[in-house]
Amino acid sequence: MENTTDPTVQLFLNNLLRGDRVVCSEITRQYLDEGHSIKELYENVFKLALYEVGRLWETNKITVATEHLATAITEGILNELFEQIVSGKRFNRKVVVACVEKEQHQVGIKKGADIFEMKGWERYFLGTGIPTSELIRYIHEVKPDLLAISLSVYFNYANLVKMVETIRLEFPTLHILLGGQAFAHVSEAESSSLGDVVILPDLYLLEKYIDTLSTNS
Repeated sequence: MENTTDPTVQLFLNNLLRGDRVVCSEITRQYLDEGHSIKELYENVFKLALYEVGRLWETNKITVATEHLATAITEGILNELFEQIVSGKRFNRKVVVACVEKEQHQVGIKKGADIFEMKGWERYFLGTGIPTSELIRYIHEVKPDLLAISLSVYFNYANLVKMVETIRLEFPTLHILLGGQAFAHVSEAESSSLGDVVILPDLYLLEKYIDTLSTNS
């Protein structure tokens, strides 16, 4: 791997590429049993492993089938962990969580949605495949305090710009939060063209941002 020599990440990655969900689940449980938080698991293991999976796919070193399987295994483990992330403390705040229109990767935004859940927010996770028109209709229905959108593939950046512009016309005061792997390739000039949005690169900064909004509730 280019980004880390952490043996846990390497072991998790190797078993993702083999398609061994059972071993990946065991690695996850052991990591948490060692005292690491779910947030650390998401940021320091899942994120690094899946970024490497994406790089391997982009450089034609693995097939799209292997990439899809690795993603599906990780998402399945996220579902296994749900009972551990539900918070007994609830804030009267709501967030709608979705991917950019035509985006097919939802693991990253699902992890972000889990952080909102852990912090006691009412989160509405829509995942992939939501047309902007339907998202706008849903925002009218739910009336969230925040909209969080994920961009995993830079190829979809133009879709994000159009999506944000359309939503902003309909909801000029709605807080919009953006994140995802693709922002590593977005220039400062490009991001400034998105207007009044917040872009966060990791779950640690997301948690701080949520705490700020919750304090001001």
